[in-house]
This record gives sequence, C-alpha cells and structure tokens, in this order.
Amino acid sequence: MNSILINAILSTSPHYDRLFDSLCWPVDVWPETERVEALTAFIEGLEHIIVQSETTKTQCIQDKTKSIIWTRCLPHLSRISTETDCVRFRESTAAVCRLAAICARLCDPVEAGRFALVILPSLRLSKEDRPGVEKLSVEVASEALAVILPCLRGDEQLMLSILSCVLSSIRTIPDGLLSRVTVRLLLAVLGNCNDAMHGSILNKTLSELCTWHASERTPPVTERTLLCLTSLSDHLLAPTEPDPRSCLRFWCVVQDGLIHRDSVSRKRALYLLKRCVASSQDQGVDCPSQQGNGDEILFKWTAKSSAMLREFWEDYVLVMETLEENQVHVVRPVLNRIDSLIQTTANEGEDLFHPSWLLCVYQRMFHSENKTLMRAGVCHLLELKVLQQPSFASAFSQFVVGPFMDVLSEMSLFCRAGGQRVGDCPELAVKLQIFLQNFFSSLPKDDRGRVLLQMIQQLGSKHWCAVPLLFISQALSKLAPNPILAVDGLTALREVLRCTMITHQVLLRGAAQCFLLKSALCLINVSTVTLDDIFTFLGNFRADESLCGGTALWDEVCVWLSSNEGHFKIMPRDGDGTASSKETIKAYVQFKIHQFLSVPACTGQTQRLPDPKEADKLARSILLCTDIERKHPGAKIGDTLQALLSPLVDTLNRVGPNIYMALKKSDKSLQLVLRLLQLRETPKAHLDEMAAALEGLIFQCADSIQEFIMRRLCGELLELCDMERAELYLCVLKQLSMHTSTIQPSCFPRLIKYSLSILQEPTQQSPSVASQVAQAVAMASLAMVCRLIEKQAIGPDTFSLLKQLNEHFYKPALSPWRSHSALGRFNERLLKPHTADSLSNEGGKGPLLQDWGRTAAHFMRDQWVCLSFLTRTLRDSELLRNTKTAVAALRCCVDALALLPSDLVLPVFAFMETVLPQLVTKDEALCVEAVSRTWELVHGLSNNAHDFWPALKGFISVAFHQTLLLLRNSQAPVLTATMKQIAAEIMELSESKNGVFSVLLQHCCHTWLPASERSSDQENGIFSSVFDHINIVAEGCIYGPVFRRDQRLVQDVQAYVEQLGVACATNTVVASDNRDDQLPRMCTLAFLSRLDASNGLHEKLMEQLAVTLLEKDKNVSKSLRISSNSLHHRVKNRVWQTLLMMLPKLKEEFVASILSSIFEAGFCSNQASVKYLIEWTMILILVRYPQQIGDFWACFNMHHEGTKTGICTFLAVLVHFEIILPTLNNPDMHLAKALDITLQWCFHHNFSVRLYALLALKRVWHLVEVRGEGTLDGLRGLSTVVKACLHQTEALKNTGNSNKNWTRIQQHFFFGAFHPIRDYSIETIFYTFPSLSGLADDEWIPLWKLEKLSCVFQTPPLRNPTPDLSRLQPGDWIQQDKNEEDKEERWAEVQKKITPWCLDIQGQDLDLQLVPQQRAARLGKQHGALLVVASLIDKPTNLGGLCRTCEIFGSSALVLDNLRHITDKHFQSLSVSSELWLPLLEVKPSELAEFLQMKKSDGYCIVGVEQTSNSQSLQDYQFPEKTLLLLGNEREGIPANLLQLLDVCVEIPQQGVIRSLNVHVSAALLIWEYTRQRLVSTSSQDKSTHG
Repeated sequence: MNSILINAILSTSPHYDRLFDSLCWPVDVWPETERVEALTAFIEGLEHIIVQSETTKTQCIQDKTKSIIWTRCLPHLSRISTETDCVRFRESTAAVCRLAAICARLCDPVEAGRFALVILPSLRLSKEDRPGVEKLSVEVASEALAVILPCLRGDEQLMLSILSCVLSSIRTIPDGLLSRVTVRLLLAVLGNCNDAMHGSILNKTLSELCTWHASERTPPVTERTLLCLTSLSDHLLAPTEPDPRSCLRFWCVVQDGLIHRDSVSRKRALYLLKRCVASSQDQGVDCPSQQGNGDEILFKWTAKSSAMLREFWEDYVLVMETLEENQVHVVRPVLNRIDSLIQTTANEGEDLFHPSWLLCVYQRMFHSENKTLMRAGVCHLLELKVLQQPSFASAFSQFVVGPFMDVLSEMSLFCRAGGQRVGDCPELAVKLQIFLQNFFSSLPKDDRGRVLLQMIQQLGSKHWCAVPLLFISQALSKLAPNPILAVDGLTALREVLRCTMITHQVLLRGAAQCFLLKSALCLINVSTVTLDDIFTFLGNFRADESLCGGTALWDEVCVWLSSNEGHFKIMPRDGDGTASSKETIKAYVQFKIHQFLSVPACTGQTQRLPDPKEADKLARSILLCTDIERKHPGAKIGDTLQALLSPLVDTLNRVGPNIYMALKKSDKSLQLVLRLLQLRETPKAHLDEMAAALEGLIFQCADSIQEFIMRRLCGELLELCDMERAELYLCVLKQLSMHTSTIQPSCFPRLIKYSLSILQEPTQQSPSVASQVAQAVAMASLAMVCRLIEKQAIGPDTFSLLKQLNEHFYKPALSPWRSHSALGRFNERLLKPHTADSLSNEGGKGPLLQDWGRTAAHFMRDQWVCLSFLTRTLRDSELLRNTKTAVAALRCCVDALALLPSDLVLPVFAFMETVLPQLVTKDEALCVEAVSRTWELVHGLSNNAHDFWPALKGFISVAFHQTLLLLRNSQAPVLTATMKQIAAEIMELSESKNGVFSVLLQHCCHTWLPASERSSDQENGIFSSVFDHINIVAEGCIYGPVFRRDQRLVQDVQAYVEQLGVACATNTVVASDNRDDQLPRMCTLAFLSRLDASNGLHEKLMEQLAVTLLEKDKNVSKSLRISSNSLHHRVKNRVWQTLLMMLPKLKEEFVASILSSIFEAGFCSNQASVKYLIEWTMILILVRYPQQIGDFWACFNMHHEGTKTGICTFLAVLVHFEIILPTLNNPDMHLAKALDITLQWCFHHNFSVRLYALLALKRVWHLVEVRGEGTLDGLRGLSTVVKACLHQTEALKNTGNSNKNWTRIQQHFFFGAFHPIRDYSIETIFYTFPSLSGLADDEWIPLWKLEKLSCVFQTPPLRNPTPDLSRLQPGDWIQQDKNEEDKEERWAEVQKKITPWCLDIQGQDLDLQLVPQQRAARLGKQHGALLVVASLIDKPTNLGGLCRTCEIFGSSALVLDNLRHITDKHFQSLSVSSELWLPLLEVKPSELAEFLQMKKSDGYCIVGVEQTSNSQSLQDYQFPEKTLLLLGNEREGIPANLLQLLDVCVEIPQQGVIRSLNVHVSAALLIWEYTRQRLVSTSSQDKSTHG
C-alpha cells in the first residue's frame, strides 16, 4: 500500500525538492520513527524515476540522498548511540539504517564506501571510550555496516578490511553484544561478497578464529570461538572450500566446547559435531581426502565405513546429549552406549576414532553437578578394560594424571557402596587399586616413570582432603615393585608430605604416610639416589604417626635398606670428589656422625640453637642402622652402638669438664642424645635390648651431661636466643631423671635454690635482657622440677625446698610494675628490656621479637604449673586457710585466661580445679564468671583440634567437679543453671563435632560410679548428684546424631584404618583417642549395667530414667511422619533398647505403673525395628509379671483406627504365647481367650492384620493340640471354625502374592529363629536386632567396641548363648520383589533428539511475507505486534494448544513449519477452530535463520525461551512492542546456530526440582506476560489522556 501511495504522489507532484524538504527533519531534532519511514519510502519510490529521468534530475536526487546520509543519518545514529531506552533505541536504529541503505543504493558506490570507512572505527570501541559524535556505539555501527554492505559488493579491499575489523572486535566486544554484532556482520559479509571472495573470506575467518583459540586456550575464548563458528556453520559445511573437518584446530575447539562449563557452549559444540557428521554422510567422500604431514587427525570419515561411522557418532551424540540431564535415572540407560563406543574404538583403532572423544565423555561426567553421576563416570573409567592395551593407556595417560586426578579429589566418591559395612574398604578405592595396577603395567616401560612422577606431583600441587589422599596413596602402594622413580620422585613425595597433610586427621594422616612410604620402597630406583637422599626423605615421616621403631613399617624399611645396601648412588665425600665404589649403611652413618659433630670454632658472636631436624635425621639413621646390623649373624647390639656412637660418647664425656668446647658442638650432641632417647621408646618388647644398650652408653656420661647443664642453667643463659637452649637442657635433664638413678643428689636442690634466688632479686623498671632471660630460665627450671616430683622421678626430700617457692608466690611483689595482681606475684610478667629496640628488625616483627612474646607467655605458664602443683600438694596452703586468698587466686585465674595464648592455659585449668570447689557457696558470681570465661575460651578452640581436646578435658574436670555436681539449686542457683546451660551447649556442639559429649559423659559416669572402692555413705552421697543431671544420662541413652555425609564418611574411613590393625603402623603408634559417636551410648550402657537394683538410689535413678525415656518416645511419636533411619526413628529405637536392657532391674510395682505407656506405644505407627523391641518388651513383662495379663487382653478392646495396623503389635506377642503360657494361672482359660481374640481379628478388612492374626491363631491352636484332649474338649465349639480358618490359610498357596507373604511371615526371624528368653543379651539388642530390622549399619554396636570398655555385663549378658540368630540375613516379610532384569528392561528405550537439518524439506515453498489469511481478515480481527515462531515444534498437540493461546491473546501471527498441521485431528482437538481466526505462516526450520534476520531488520526484537548465563528473568523483562518470540523444540530446545541470533534470552523463574516446562506452557506464560504489559501500558496511557 505504501508503494502505491508514494507512486501516486510522485506522479502528481513533480516538485521532488519540496517533498524532500517536507519529509526531512531539523538536524538537532530527534525525528519520529514514522517520519523516517516515510522518507525511506519516498526515496525508495524515486529509484525507478532515476532510471527514466535525465542526468540533471538524477544528479539532483543523488545529491539530496548524499546530503541525507551525512546530515541526517550519521548525526542521528550518533544520538541513537547514547540512548538508554531500549525500545526507542531499537526502533530508531532499524528505521535510520534502512534509510541509509536506500540512500546508499541511489548514490555512487564510492559514497557507500566512505560511509563504511567512517563507521568502521566504532567497532574498535574500547571499554573506556564512550559513543558520541565521532564514534557510534558498537551495536549501532554493526547494524549500519550490515545494511550498507550490499552496496560494497565490488570493493573487495574494503570488504576484507571490514572482515578484519570484525574478527579483531570478537576479542574485545562485551559478551552481551558479541552475538548481536559479530554474527550479524559476519553473515552480512558472507551474504554480500561475490563467489570468488566467498572461499577466501571463509578461509580467513576459520583460520583466525582457530589460531586465536590455539594461542589462548581458555574457556572465554572457546565460548566466543564456538559462537562464531556455529553462526557460520551453514557456510563452512557447504561442499566447498575450506573444509573445517580437515582442520585439527577446529576439532580442538569442538572438543573444548564439549567439556565447557557453560551449557550453551556445549550445545554449540555438539551442534557443530552433528552438522559435520551429517555433512560427511551427505557428501559421501573421504575426510581428510589425503594423509597430512604427520599432524594428528581427530576426525576421519571414509565412504566404505560410512554405516559404522554413522552409528558411532549417533551413539556418541546421544550420550553427550543425555549427560546434559544431570539426573542419574536418565543417564544410566545410556551408559551401555559408552561401552559400545569404547569397543568400536578399540576394534577399529585410532585410524577411525581418536580416543580423545572418549575422554570428552568422561570429563563431561566428571564436571557433572550430580555427585552420583560423577561417581558413575569414575567407576566406569576404573573398569575400562580397553586401557589394558598399551596404545590406549598411552593415549589416556595425560587424562589420568590431569582431569582424572582432579575428580578423585572429591571426597564423596569414596563413600561406602550398598551392601558394604562399616570398616570395609570403599568399593571405589578397591577399583582404584586394580585400575592403577593394570594401567601402569599396560603403559610402555619408558613412559611409566614419567607418568607416575606427574601423578605424584599432582598430589602435591594443591591441598587434598584426607580421604582421597589416603586411598590414592594406598593404591600407589599396591603397584608392583618397579624401580621407575629417581630423586625427583622422592622430592615430589616429600612435597606431598610437607604441603598437603598439615591439617588432616591424625589417624588418616598417619595412614597416608605409611602408604606413601611403602610406595617409595616399591618404586624408587636405588641406583639414582644416595643414602643421604633416602634418610632425608625418611625424616619427613613422623615417629609419632607412622615411622616408629618396632612397627611392621619400620621392619619393612630395614629389610629394604639391607637388601639394597651397596646399590645406592655414591655421594662424594672428599673435596676432590672421590668416593668408594660401594658404600655400606654403617659406614654412611659413621661418616654422618663425624660430620654432625664437626663444627667450626666459636666466633664469639651470639648463636641460635642448631636446627633440630638434622639431629632427628641422624638419630633415626642410627637406630635403623642398629636394627639392620642386629639381624646379621653374630652381631651384638651393644657392640654396634658402641662403634657407631663412640664419637658422641667421647663428646658427651668432655662436655662437662671442657669449658672451652664449642657451644654449637655441645648443643648438637645434646640434641642428638635427646632425639635418641625419645625415639628409643618402641611398641615392641624385643627392642628393649636396643633401648637398654643405648641407655647404657648415654647414661654413663650422665655426670658430664649434668655438670654441663647445671653450669648453663645456673647463670650462663643470658641471651634471648638462649631460651631455646634452656628448653633443650631441661628436656635432656628430664629424660635422664626419668630413666636413670645416677643423677647427683645435689643437682635439683642446687637448681631450686639458684632459681629461687633469681626470682627473688628485685627487678629494675628498665631491666636488661640478661636479667629477664635469667628469670624465665629460673621459672622454667622450677616448673620442670614440679612435674618430676609429681611423676615421682625425684625423691620427696627435694619437695621441702619448694615451700619457699610457695611463699614467693604469695608475698607482695618487690617490683609492682611487673604484676598488677591483687594477690602476691600471681600473673607476674616479664618486662620488655630497655634494649627492646634491638630485639626487632624492620617493622618491629622480627624473629627475636617473636621469641620475646613466646618467652613471656611461657614464663607465665610456668608460674601456673608451679602453683597448681603446690596447691594440690601442700596441705597447709594459704588457699585452704584463707577464703579471701582463694577468691583473689580465682580472680587471677580469670585474668590469666585473657593473658595467655590458648595453647598454654591447661595449668590454669588445673589450678582452678583445686580452688573453684572451695568458693562455690562463698563467691558464686566469681565462680560463674570463671566457668563461663573458661567455656568461651574452649568453645572458641573448636576448630583447632590440636588445642581443643586437651582444653575440653581440662575444662570439664573444672566445671563438672564432683563438688559442683553435688550442688543443689538452692545452694548456688546461678552456677547450677550455668552448668546445665553449658552441658546443653556441649550436647549441641557434639552434633557437629563427634567426641565432645563423650568427654563429658565419661567424666560424669566415673564421678558418680567410680571404679575405685569407697565407703557406702560416701559413694551414695556422690551418686545422689546424678538426679540433678539426669538429662545427661538420658541424652547418653539416645545419643547419636545423624551426621552429614562428609562427617560420616570420615568416620567410616577411620574405622577402615583401624580394621587394618598392625598392618598399618599408625594403629600401633598413634594413641587411640576414641571419638566414636557410639561411645556416649556405650558408656551409658556400661554405667547402667553397673547399677544395683538393691540400692535405693540406683533403683530410683533407673525408674526416673525409664519415665524420661518413655516421655521422649511419646514426644517423638507426635511427629507426622517418621521416615526410616531418620533421627526420630533412631531415637525411638534407642529408647526401647535402653528400656529393654533395664527391664530385669525394674520392680514389679514400677513396671505396673508404666505398663499403660508401653501398651500405648505399641499402638503408634512405628518402624519395624522399634515395633520388634516393643513386642519383645511386652513378652518379657508378661513372662516376669504374669498377673499383668489382664491389662494385655484389654488392649484388644481398644479402638485405634488412626493406626489400623497397631493391633499387629499385640498379635505378634500372641505368636510367642508358648513362652508366656507356662507362667499363667489357669492356662486353659487364657488359651480360650487367645483363640477368641485371634479369631475375631482373622476377619479384619486389613490384609496385614489378618496375616498376623492367622499366624497367631496357628501358634495358639498348636498349643491347644499339644495340651491334649482335656483342653480340646473345652474348646470343641471353636474347633470347627479354627480348622476352617487354618485350612483357608493353607489354600493361600494358590493365590500368588498372598502365598508369598504367608511364607515370609512364618520364616521371619522374629517369629522363627528368635527366642525372647534365650536370645536376651546385649548382642541381640544392640547388634543383631538392628542388623535384621533394616537399621543403617552405623546404628549397630559391635561387641568388640563394648569389650574395649572393660565392663562386665551380667544382666543381660554380653553375648548370645547360640549363634543361630546372628547367622540370619536381614529383611522384612513385607519387602517387595526386586527383579534386576525387569529394571534394566525399563530403560531399553531412551530419548533421542532430532536433527532439524536432516528433516525432509524438499518440495516446500519459501514464503517470507507476513500476510494474514483472507478468512481471518474478513472477520475483522485486530491483532497485536507479537509474532510467535513455532517452526521448531513438531508435536501437533503442542501446536494446537499454542494456536489457541495465540488467538486468545491477540498475537499478530503464528509461524509453523508446515501448514498441514492444521488438518491433524490432534491439532484440531486442542485448537478448537482458533486457526480460522489467527493468521498462520509457514517457515521451514532450514529457513529460520534468514527469516529472523529479516525480522530483525524490520525492527523486531528476537526473544528466545532458554536458560543461558546471560538470560533475564521473565518477571524483570520488559517486552518491546515489536517482539518475535522464538520457541525451541520439545527435546532439543533452540538450536545452537539460532541462539546467537537472539536479542535476549528470557527464562521462567523456577522453584521446583524438574528442570523445564512443556513448550506450550512456557509459551503461554510469555504470551500472557507480553499481553499483560501491553494492557498495563494502554491503561496508563488512557488515564493520562483522560486525566
């Protein structure tokens, strides 16, 4: 219509100038879009006039159009570049660009080139530049260039310049603009170049993109390269040059895209792969056409193998598409396709299928968000048999040491598999061991060492969790012995030990050390390493965690050293580099001892203490050498040590008398002595001979050592660095005192007197370094003496001298500036010397200043060591005599907690443990403050395992001292409330940190019921405090939080390490600190088992505890739903386990009082394990107290319809009536009662109730028959009915599932092998029953754990008398049949996505004109501007519903791939004739790209429904009026080649688990949101118009 109107105007008005002027707009005004479109239509109408007119008129029109380009279009484009309104920006840009294109078409081509050159620099707009007059925005510039390109067809140079500019801009353009700018221009360049240039442009584009990716192989570069390649796929994969399939770099881009973290990039890569495969199949020629120059070929196609190749790539695409689902039940069915891919690759070799494609599959699984899917991928790779082929092993080697090692760092992979028990090696760890053995044996010999080294280096390259590191180390230790590692392998292993195992749990860290050392022994090539390398490496293994004398690992190292002696690389010793041809270990050690003790003469300068690591290495070398020599025939340990240590003994004998000996030599000799004495303590008895020989050599020098140490301690240590020496000397003196009686009697008295004299000297306000160091050494010496007296290593006669020390602490300080304490010299501090400036280097944080802080803290710590010892030891202490003194002392304790570092507060706790009980009733507020401050400090250490556990034990000894436990609420209400609050916080902390509650519970149980003998009155007095803290005992009965998976996994792995026993040296050398979450329950059980029913207090406790537990069970039962193995289920189970255990100790009167609660619990909806325990409890009650049978019969008359199967509990008791009957009076009457009851329930409508009743009837009737004729005569009236019921029951064998259930319930353990009286034991209650009734195995308490407690269980006994019950398999009679074959058949068919370019589109006409159908126009329907494109949807039902939705909300048109859909009955059933009212358009899927480009030029905003990294939420997005909504396919979504054509992606906010909506539902939501926004906009305009 516009063209007709323009032609009419032009034919009637020859004044074109006036029309130009009237349609143009002022330069500085923003024109309306309609004005720009009118001018465009006018100039377009002039085009045919120019052809027919004379040259003058033509030139005039061309001049006008040139003027419009430079004076109207270009300035207006600059203004548009700064516009922020998206709708106005898009509409104006489209309109002005169309105008510029029409003008350029009428002008000389040179003018179009000038216009392009002006715009071109705008594509290089940096982030700092702002669009304006000189530069347009990137988006505006790209659109302007795209429309002007048709006018530049003849200018090849300019076209290439534009291409170069576009390719360079790909690297810098922001992500949000990349697809809209570069793709638009690339397609425009290709669409407007001539045939001669087409190939060169494609070739240049492909080359530059792939080269950029190869040089910067990063995820962002891969993402951008894939976007461009996908948009050009129609051109690149046409049967012309260039062919990307022959380009190695192209396939590298595709493979990187397949494993990209971004889902859209993966989709684009898979799209390119599918297009290449389809193109190869269509062309039917070999690719590459000829063998290259040795380059690797990732993709190959041959015509003769076309069918096999097609099948392979279809399966491959299916696998990769399915992996996008991230849901195991969807992915699992296609895992067998991976096997077929692998088999095909193995059969055909690398000639057709490169193994790297398989690696993409595994890496995609490793990157999955679903941990189960990740685990499935790892397990699949571990079971890959093809890796046993050398070629595949080599191809996979870098993948194994790279991505595969990365995924193994995920701790959750090593969880126990189904069917495994606690303590078993995880299934994946077992597979890993087998995999590495096969993998390394399959590698070529020359590659094994390199690959293994890379794997170990990967272990040391980052921080690993303890669990993966442990099992990888174990797998390495299982490799076949093979000398493939050199000295760099030792370095890599040492790096693993040094960097990655600092914070791991001690047990797991020690086990990993053991496995790594075993790996080194198997894999080190001894000819490439020296003995010094080996012993330096061994120094990294801690003696208190792994490598300790007397362990199996120690023996293994000795055997390895001995067997390889003489084969190690020789290390030159002399200055000329000469060395012997063969070196023994003994000669090496002797040389190292001489070298160690050879020190240069003293220079007179202050020297720090030598590094103790050298002494540790040498001491371990000496002990290893001695152990090796001991195994030689005729060798004597004493002679060997004498030969080795003679230089050391000589030095030690001279260290005392020779005052001129070099200090460094003396210190090094004492360091070696100390380390030898520490390492000699081994867990094996046969090494006592070595220890005795070592002590004999060292202790013969005791006098000389003592003389030297006393000389040094008494006045020679005056420098700050001497504090380390003081610590060394005191440790050596302590070792000598603990293990020899040769210490001179005057030694310690002399040390005490000297130290006291130093402490009593007045200190100046600005003291010297020497005086302060002397003070610190004196206090450290006294603290050491106190510890030795406490351990009885020093005679009691020395103790009398320490009374002066006690007086020293309580006397007022001579130097008030050193102590601000209200009590004597408590918390006395060292003063920073007046030369303190010299203590620090630049910045004030030098090593000497750090030493000073540590020295000052240790000085105060040592004070409290002495104070705690004196307070416990002196009976006439000032604290015991004077309350004010005790209050002041406790106040000093509180102050010390704030002054001392957290790792030095234990002596303060020990002092508080003595003084706090004295003040609980005299100064409650101070006691509360002390306890609260102490708990805050301990709680703050919960993330510091090294300091937390000792601090926790010390705190509990203080806060829960027996004196405090005995407090009544009336005596100290605030303090008792504080204790209860802290106990609750400890229980809460134990939920996340197992082992915490165990410390509290063990302390309390030992306090209430100690193992030591006491008088009866004293014992009962202490025991009575349990009633104020019964919540602790009750919590202990039901304790056992459900830990997170990672916590449970660590516990399982620790149990596995413990099960290894002595085979793992860690179990021998690491002190077991039991933090098992079952320990609190076991301690409580042991405590309850020791209670005496004849003791009134014990009886009262058990009764109160039973009532408390029943109340807990009642509260838990109120939960709406209790799932299996949930915390509620476990709590109920633990409640009834405890009640069942205590039952024999409860008196009949009390049992009668709680019987109604027990029966009420039976009616609740209980899990099977709880139900069996309740039934067992009822049986035992009726056996022990038969007079309660009346209450039991009454339960059958109660109505509990809320739990219709609750009556089954009572019927189950009747199944065991044969045990109850002998204890009853008048058994015949009760038999009749039982028969009467069971017969009634045999006719119940519920199948389970009938089944229980029939089983009870069968058992009870059997009792009647056994009792003989007399009983039968009395019941003859019921005989016919009973026999009929039982006969009917036997007939169930012909009724399918009924027969199965009847058979199972009779064979069930509770009604078969189980005997309630015979099997009453701790084993049955806490291990057998849980294992047979479906409880998780972490709820079972094995007997070996209980036996570790050294507690005698009598009632009930610990073990079952017969093993029959423990031999049964777990299971319940109601379990469903599981047929694995049926399960697999369900997944025989899997979803396969379509390939749109492979659809049959021949014979379909192209129609790109959006013209409504005549029938819709005749009806006068008014439509909006929303265009819905559904060409990718293929289901008629979805299309029919979509048509109906579009018609209702007034869409302008609906685009389909084929108009024949409207005749489909499924379409019509949902469209309900809406197709008659709605304009429909047909656009084939293959034509969508061109259609979308055309609509974008018309000003439409292309919106897609897709989840991408840049997608916008539907609730936030504002739809432009001219919107084209592109809908994706039901399965594939929007194809990758169309994604980059979208202006915006909109996603629908989701809150559920399912990932996507039906396409019709998604479309309906967007169509309604578009309509709602238009309605709101119209309403607002109406209000403003009429307002």
